[in-house]
Amino acid sequence: MSRIVAIDYGKKRTGIAVSDTLQLIANGLTTVPTSSLFDFLMDYLKKEPVERIVIGLPKQMNNQPSENMNNIIPFVNRLKKALPDMPIEYVDERFTSVLAHQAMIDGGLKKKARQNKALVDEISATIILQSYLESKRI
Repeated sequence: MSRIVAIDYGKKRTGIAVSDTLQLIANGLTTVPTSSLFDFLMDYLKKEPVERIVIGLPKQMNNQPSENMNNIIPFVNRLKKALPDMPIEYVDERFTSVLAHQAMIDGGLKKKARQNKALVDEISATIILQSYLESKRI
């Protein structure tokens, strides 16, 4: 089997997580500047077999898309053009930042480490991917 990549897309930074090859466990991969995300993904896909990409879908509490969708849509269109055979799916990302902060607290990280926004983005991508993997097991 091959991996699944998850993206927590942000204006400045983007968190990336990947599954193991059995698609059971999500692991944080890294956080990259959003400006270099496309090139990072193209390079990663040359090195690793990836079955699909899941992207956090930013929604407001009233179920309407958040303003970050205006940034995500052009990126996804660029990905689809470059990778026409790669399935790309959206996954609801509401509360992932809150869950990421809670995971950091539960993991015993000191306050200074919890202020690392890049780490929060990477953990958020991991939560997005883990929820996707679990939804496919049902």
